[in-house]
This record gives sequence, C-alpha cells and structure tokens, in this order.
Amino acid sequence: MASYDVREALCEIGRRVWQRGFVAANDGNFSYRLGEDTVLATPTRLSKGFMEPADLVVLDMDGTVKSGHRKSTSEIRLHLNAYRRRPDIRAVVHVHPPHATAFACTGIPVPKGVLEETEIYLGEIPLVPYMPTGSWEFARGLDPWIETHDVFLLAHHGAVTFGHDPFDAYYKMEVLDLSCRTLIQARQLGAWERLSPAQVRGVMEVKARHGMNDPREGLSDEELADDTVLPRQAAALPECFTPAASPGAAFPMITDEPKHSSPPKPEPHKKQ
Repeated sequence: MASYDVREALCEIGRRVWQRGFVAANDGNFSYRLGEDTVLATPTRLSKGFMEPADLVVLDMDGTVKSGHRKSTSEIRLHLNAYRRRPDIRAVVHVHPPHATAFACTGIPVPKGVLEETEIYLGEIPLVPYMPTGSWEFARGLDPWIETHDVFLLAHHGAVTFGHDPFDAYYKMEVLDLSCRTLIQARQLGAWERLSPAQVRGVMEVKARHGMNDPREGLSDEELADDTVLPRQAAALPECFTPAASPGAAFPMITDEPKHSSPPKPEPHKKQ
C-alpha cells in the first residue's frame, strides 16, 4: 500500500491503465472531486500513461477550467453529471478496457450469477445505449441507473466506474475487465454455469455484512436470473457536500488500498 497526493494518484492510475492496455494514444479520462464546486481532472490530447501532476486541470462544476495550462476533455460532462447526481461520488474513471468493451460492442450484457467476485465487488452492470461521445446526451445516458450503480458499459465505446477516491474507481475497472476476460474465455469451453437464485442471495448477504448495497434486493427468482439491468432509484441519496465533508487540504493524500464501496441503498422492490 502506498500513499499519494491526489494529483500523483491520477498520474499513477494513468500509468496503470496504459500498461494494462485499457487505453491507447490519448484515450481515457479520470477525475477527483476536490470540493462542492471543484474537480481535478486529466487533460485532453495527452497519453494518460505519461502524465505529470502539472498536466492536470482544475474545473468548476460547469466545466470551466480554473487552473492548469492544458485543455479539458469534452467527456468531462460525463463526470460532472455523475457528481451532480451522486454527491457521494468522489472519483470517476473512464477508459476502454478491451474485454469489457467487447461486451459493449456486441450488446451482450455481462451475465449475472457467474463469477462470485463480480457479484460482490461490482454487482449487475448496466449497458448504456450509444450516444455521441462528449455530448450531454452521452453524459446523461447513465441517468436511469446512476443512483444505484457504480459500474457501466458504454455501448460501442468503453466503460466507466465511480468510487470514493480514484483508486476505488480504478480497482473496479480492473475487476470489470478481468471478469469480462474470464467470461469470454469460459464461453469458449461451454455455456456459463450460473449460481442459483438462492446462492446469489447468499452473495448479497455477504455484501450486506460488509456494508455494501445491491439494487437487486427483494427481486424474485426470475428477476434475479434475468441479465437485463432495470433502472431503479436509491431510497435516499446522501446529502451534498458540506465543509466538514470536503478534503482538509486542496490536494489530499490518499492510499491505493482497495475499498469496499457501493452506491446508495436502493428502494425496496415492490412486487406487482
């Protein structure tokens, strides 16, 4: 476990996604919410594997650059929309991991109830319909699921993850792509073997003991077995930033220790 100034953390994540082949050329963008109205983000037109802390930009919640000598990416709109809709989110990572993106390009949903680690750390994974990159329509495409999910596939594009800090979001991306890689390789051997609904509920109980929410609470056996990810609302979204919740320093120190974070608790499922 190492400690990083949050600016160094974003650069370190840039090196990791580049080394893993999650990005090519100038692909990808990630950010950290410094305070109620301030976001630290990676710039456009720069390889994320070779960034320096001075390359990062500070923006307001409208996307206006407040400091930094580089330009911001148009895809920052996706980040800003997430921060507005989910005040508990402190970090966003958007890259193009090849195995996850393969699912996004084929329109095949990531199957539920196959990999225990995926169930615990990611839960179900929505596939967001295609919208032009960088547009507000692209940014708002996540809205039907944004209150209750932290991991998304973007059709014909890539993936995005949310977290309490940049490493939290990044580790979810690692789990996502390894899960998709394993699923692709397993499918070459035969059909995916699924956990039973009772076994899935057992995994959800493990998550609950670790303080992790799952939007599938209360679903029927048939609904648990359906790979469709239906939009759901959170029972109560966290309050917006207050001075007490904001970092004590302009650029706080964080660690790369894996977290067990999850989105807000969903509303109880109502059977028809």
